Amino acid sequence: MPKAVRVHAHGGPEVLTFEDVEIGAPGAGEALVRHTAIGVNYLDTYFRTGLYPAPNGLPLTAGNEAAGVVDAVGPGVDWLKPGDRVAYASPIGAYCEARVMPVATLVKLPDDVSDEQAAGMMLKGMTAEYLLRRTFAVKPGDTILYHAAAGGVGLLVGQWAKHLGATVIGTASNSDKIALAKAHGYDHVIDYSSKDFVAEVKDITGGKMCDVVYDSVGKDTFPASLDCIRPRGLFVSFGQSSGPIPPFNLAILSQKGSLFATRPTLFAYVASRADLEASANALFDVVAKGIVSVEVNQRYALKDAAQAHADLEGRKTTGTSILLP
Repeated sequence: MPKAVRVHAHGGPEVLTFEDVEIGAPGAGEALVRHTAIGVNYLDTYFRTGLYPAPNGLPLTAGNEAAGVVDAVGPGVDWLKPGDRVAYASPIGAYCEARVMPVATLVKLPDDVSDEQAAGMMLKGMTAEYLLRRTFAVKPGDTILYHAAAGGVGLLVGQWAKHLGATVIGTASNSDKIALAKAHGYDHVIDYSSKDFVAEVKDITGGKMCDVVYDSVGKDTFPASLDCIRPRGLFVSFGQSSGPIPPFNLAILSQKGSLFATRPTLFAYVASRADLEASANALFDVVAKGIVSVEVNQRYALKDAAQAHADLEGRKTTGTSILLP
């Protein structure tokens, strides 16, 4: 019987349990996928703690992204066959050895993208894609600020944004993470643990500030992030690793320079099959060409998912972490 990591009650990493699960045969429009690698993301901790409600309640199998091999397909599936390599970034339930999936959420993997790369980049890489190409279409001459530059999404954003011609500013918490970010496209990296990042951004930009700020940190960087944005620039809040941004009066956006603000999610940007394939193909293209490298810096056995969460929340990780069934 296959194993899965499940959550029966919300809480810390210790609530992740490794147990047997039953999976049936794929039905119409479905495929049975045997996982070879599973991505670990901060998003997973939000579902574990209950910050984000589980779509189908508890018990919950955690995880949103993985790569694997198709073992069987259900009736009516004509574009996938057993043996095909696939990856996905939804729906939730990836922390398992195998699962039955709706084929509409799967994409085929090209030969030049490995399973570990795919497992570690589908959610993070397509997040980087929509942030840089659709939420704010970064172009040559733009200046961007990205918080948590040494994280999984951050390292991809740094490389991709530099390729798009932007001046890329990041923040990080220590010298090792600063060096890592600088090696992945960032022109400037600010140690936010010891420096005022608003003053640093003002100095770097000569007072012009940034066209866009991408913020997955939340409470600890707000509202200071707004002071890093030029008039009519964009604030993009897409995560809250330090806690949620407290409610605020929209008038602050006018006071800071007629700013725009958005709270996007990947799932809204890949809701249609066409958008999913376009985002995945754009990601595969930059990875295959060597424009963006995906570095798996932490590997854990699937049964050790609790340790992976503890390390992630303790800010002990850099880049990408994966679970291996």
